[in-house]
Amino acid sequence: MCKPTPTPIAMGIKLRKEDSTKSVNPTLYKSIVESLMYLIATHLDIMYVVSLIFRFMENPKATHLQAAKSILRYIQGTAKYGIMYKRIEEFKLIEYTNGDWAGSFDDSKSTSGYVFHLGSGVISWASKKYPIIALSSAKVEYITMIGIAYQAIWMRRMLKDLGHKQQEATKLLYDNKSTITLSKNAIFHKRTKHIDTRYHYIRELINAREIIMKQCRTIEQFVDILIKLLGTRLFKQ
Repeated sequence: MCKPTPTPIAMGIKLRKEDSTKSVNPTLYKSIVESLMYLIATHLDIMYVVSLIFRFMENPKATHLQAAKSILRYIQGTAKYGIMYKRIEEFKLIEYTNGDWAGSFDDSKSTSGYVFHLGSGVISWASKKYPIIALSSAKVEYITMIGIAYQAIWMRRMLKDLGHKQQEATKLLYDNKSTITLSKNAIFHKRTKHIDTRYHYIRELINAREIIMKQCRTIEQFVDILIKLLGTRLFKQ
C-alpha cells in the first residue's frame, strides 16, 4: 500500500500538454480521472487538481498519470475527512472569492473560484477556468467578483424562499484591497476603462445593501485551494 500524501499534488509540479515523458494508456487515465470527478461533489479540497488533470485527457503522459495517482494517495489518507454541519439558530451567508491571473502554463488563462459558507459549514463551491485570456490581474479579479456577486444574490433569494431571509448584507471576502476599492468607486480611470460597463453592476448591489465587500488576509483566503496549487502548510490550514 502506498503512503498517503499531505497534498493532492506537490506545489512544484508543472503540468503541461506539451510534455516530453512517454504516453500512457488513455483508457486507464480516463477511468481514474472520471472516477475522481464524482468526489468533487463532496471534497472541495481536490476540485482544482482534478480539473487540472482533466485537461490532459486527449493525450495523457506519464507525468499526468503520476499526478492522478498522487491524488489517489491523498484520498487514501483523507477518506474520513468531511464537512461538519451543526445545528445553529442564525444562518448568515458569507462568501469567499478569489482569482488566479494567467495561472495556466499552456494558454495563460486565469482561474477563479468561490466558496459559500452558511451557518456551521460550506454549502457551495466552484472553480472555473476562464474561456478567454484576461489582459490584466485587475480585470480578472474584478470580473470574478462580479460573477460571484450574481451567485450571492441568487443564494439570498433561495434562502428567502426557504424561510431564512438574510437580514444583513452578505459579506464577500476578498484579499485584494484595490479591487474592493474599485467596486465602491464610480470613477473610471486608465486602469479600468477596458472593463465593460455591465460589470459595474456590483456597485448597485452594494448601494442596495444586498452585499458588502470586506477585505480578508491572504492567509485566510481559503478559496485559494480551488484555484491553484498550495504548499503543504497552507493547504492543511
